[in-house]
Amino acid sequence: MEIVFSRVAGIDVHKRQVTVAVRVPSDQSGDDEVRAQRVRRFATFYGALLEMASWLRAEQVTHVAMEATGVYWRPVFHALAEAEGLEIVLCNAHHVKNVPGRKTDANDAVWLAQLCEVGLLRGSFIPPAEIAAVRELTRYRRKLTEERTRETQRLHKVLEDGGIKLDSVASDSLGVSGRAMITALIAGERDPAVLADLARGVMRKKIPDLTMALAGRFAAHHALLAGLHLAHIDHLNEMIGALEVRIDAAIAPFARQRDRLMTVPGIGKRAAQTIIAEIGVDMSRFPTADHLASWAGLCPGNNESAGKRKKTSTRNGNAQLCSVLVEAAWAVARTQTRLGARFRRLHRRFGKAGGKKAAVAIAHTILVIVWHILHDEVDYTDLGADYYTQRDNPEVRKRRLLRQLEGLGYRVEISPAA
Repeated sequence: MEIVFSRVAGIDVHKRQVTVAVRVPSDQSGDDEVRAQRVRRFATFYGALLEMASWLRAEQVTHVAMEATGVYWRPVFHALAEAEGLEIVLCNAHHVKNVPGRKTDANDAVWLAQLCEVGLLRGSFIPPAEIAAVRELTRYRRKLTEERTRETQRLHKVLEDGGIKLDSVASDSLGVSGRAMITALIAGERDPAVLADLARGVMRKKIPDLTMALAGRFAAHHALLAGLHLAHIDHLNEMIGALEVRIDAAIAPFARQRDRLMTVPGIGKRAAQTIIAEIGVDMSRFPTADHLASWAGLCPGNNESAGKRKKTSTRNGNAQLCSVLVEAAWAVARTQTRLGARFRRLHRRFGKAGGKKAAVAIAHTILVIVWHILHDEVDYTDLGADYYTQRDNPEVRKRRLLRQLEGLGYRVEISPAA
């Protein structure tokens, strides 16, 4: 194959060491087609990685290929980024697997270098430093939120074991009223009437049900466990609050784009922050909205053989982005908007269990809208819940409704309205 880049390097990344293969034109022949190859190993301490970058610059390497291996690629990437003149190609390891039976670190590094020199590698999306910082914060916030949910479920399990059915009556067992009742239980109060009287606001209408729900066998060990769970939940709330403040400060340079994304139904402040953290605000990296949807994993995979296209599921992509967009899709399903109308149409078409398919389809639509908002720098304008009905041909719709009624056993006569 034709050599595209004459001076390249491939790096096989591990936790403790990296193996580097350099491929350059042979000094003796002076022909790019005749290649010279050198392989060296370096430790992954930052000083050793800087030494590796200096060696690559001395070899006049222009392109460096490496796999995205866990988090171990990051210090290697940053060390190479400090060296001027190196273009780093970070690859998905699944896309550059070597031939089975030839698995060594040196062979892996050489294989990457060979793929790079003929231009067969496609680099992964690496966000700018300011976007990468926001991404780390939003991803950790999500982890803490998930942990808070798990800790809340553990608290409910302790209450259930103690015969306390608070969550069967109160929609939010950790609201003002529920929190006061759980705190009283931990403090030693066991009288159901006294506990139920701690209800506030609209919860006071449920005092008879609360009295029955709070009569159980809540023991001392239940109180200890509930207190620990409650303290952990409070600690997580403090951590999430601190992250919220830091994220707001980090996202401030992109406040205009965040506010524009929030004009889309189903996308709130947190969702807009996560979207910006995952894809950035510069859409030049994604030539079209379809490229972005493919990268995110919100479009079907390709499976064609002998001219026949077979059914496939969505491919693996950015899990964090897909998750927040699907959540937005479920939120927009309850709105009287064009997206809400599309969700309901798809749900009916997909059948009884088609809610998940419809949510993924709407998530794809939202991502396409996001691309256009960020690319064209415009706000979202909703087309209305009647967008699809206005586009229908009245005669076609009339015949369809008639067939449905006749299928139910009715004889229908239609006359125009006065």
